[in-house]
Amino acid sequence: MKQLLAALLLPLFSLLAQAQSRGLPDFTELVEKQGPAVVNISTTQSARANGRGAHPFPFDEDDPMFEFFRRFIPRQPGVPGMPGIPDEPREFQSRSLGSGFIVSADGYILTNAHVVDAADEILVRLTDKRELKARVIGADKRSDVALIKIEATSLPTVRFGDPSVLKVGEWVVAIGSPFGFDNSVTAGIVSAKGRSLPQENYVPFIQTDVAVNPGNSGGPLFNLQGEVVGINSQIYSRSGGFMGISFAIPIDVAMDVQAQLRAAGKVSRGRIGVVIQELSKELAESFGLSQATGAVVNAVESGGPADKAGVEAGDVILKFDGKTVNSSSDLPRLVAATRPGSKATMQLWRKGASREVSVVVGEIPEEKLASRLSGGGRPAERAANRLGLVVAELTAEQKRELKLKQGLLIEDVRGNTARAELRPGDVLLAIISRGTSTELSSAEQFNKLLLALDKSANVTLLVRRGELQTFVTIKGFPDRRGE
Repeated sequence: MKQLLAALLLPLFSLLAQAQSRGLPDFTELVEKQGPAVVNISTTQSARANGRGAHPFPFDEDDPMFEFFRRFIPRQPGVPGMPGIPDEPREFQSRSLGSGFIVSADGYILTNAHVVDAADEILVRLTDKRELKARVIGADKRSDVALIKIEATSLPTVRFGDPSVLKVGEWVVAIGSPFGFDNSVTAGIVSAKGRSLPQENYVPFIQTDVAVNPGNSGGPLFNLQGEVVGINSQIYSRSGGFMGISFAIPIDVAMDVQAQLRAAGKVSRGRIGVVIQELSKELAESFGLSQATGAVVNAVESGGPADKAGVEAGDVILKFDGKTVNSSSDLPRLVAATRPGSKATMQLWRKGASREVSVVVGEIPEEKLASRLSGGGRPAERAANRLGLVVAELTAEQKRELKLKQGLLIEDVRGNTARAELRPGDVLLAIISRGTSTELSSAEQFNKLLLALDKSANVTLLVRRGELQTFVTIKGFPDRRGE
């Protein structure tokens, strides 16, 4: 009986042992070995409060702490904004906290650009309690990476991993100084890879559910082998605190940036001079593509690298320098990672066929603001066409203003077409259907092209709005009385 019971229980004990061995990982060794290379960074900024209504509190006015200070801390004579007392300029200091990690034994440290932005003084605190002043070697706002330097030797350093082999669901660990609490350790998993964020075109972020809070910015993200795979950079939050979504800059991107910062103090990025949009399923069908992969070219900068290479509005960029463009967000990263002045091949899809062109990559300027022309329409009483659009040929003055040779001005949008993101003042440049693109020159031509299409056909229009161009797809013809 005992032997039978042992025979039954032995497999159970074995399964329990396996479950325990596959349970939560032990991070203690990782923290002991890598923790000393993580530092606390505190910065000081000086500011001046000027004019009536200015405040001496180091908080934005939409910060809950600003309202607390305004209500409960009395203002003293001489404080700007005090009724009955002349306002005078007053200087105050604000402080911010962040994290970083040592990448070389002679004192080079990686952190976020926003951690050290506009800092008058940067103080680095090591795990051995030493506090050392740091200077900025360089900072790149586009990737949010900064390289700073302290004067020290024989410092502990981190090891680097390969973010490309990270798997979604894999355990990762963050070490940093949330709210100033030095060397705090949090753990979680990789939630997604290659995330694109608004206004962040050059970084394929690693998304995790690791607890990251203010003060964690600039700290390292480790894999279970104790290798840095990212720099914790941003959180998604409605309250300012952790909500289960945080983003890290892949370490290969950060190391490329720091190498350029160390060598030249700035980062050079490639550009080809195109405006692009995402290729939807409907657009892919209109262009005669079987898959919705690639980036649609809306506009080409006159005289720019792409223009010189023969790229045209309406082309779909399928590959850049041998790398597949799966979505429009891939292209800025691929181009930016290419050194200015180098040659790259692009695979294009144009009018139902694939072709290759060679482009000499240009360089992104430091700052460039795009100006936009305002498009205005006027009401019309004329009948709408099959799409519910009232259009008119551009006048000579409008052509000069918009620098166009031809096009149709939308004067009114009626019926269900109003939901297709078209609006009065837009200019129609071309119509694309079944892989064929036709430039629009007259309302009569446009209406005849529409009448020749089946009612269920998808229609894609190349639309000019201000100085920007975009493709708009209308799924089938709207139901309209009188047809």
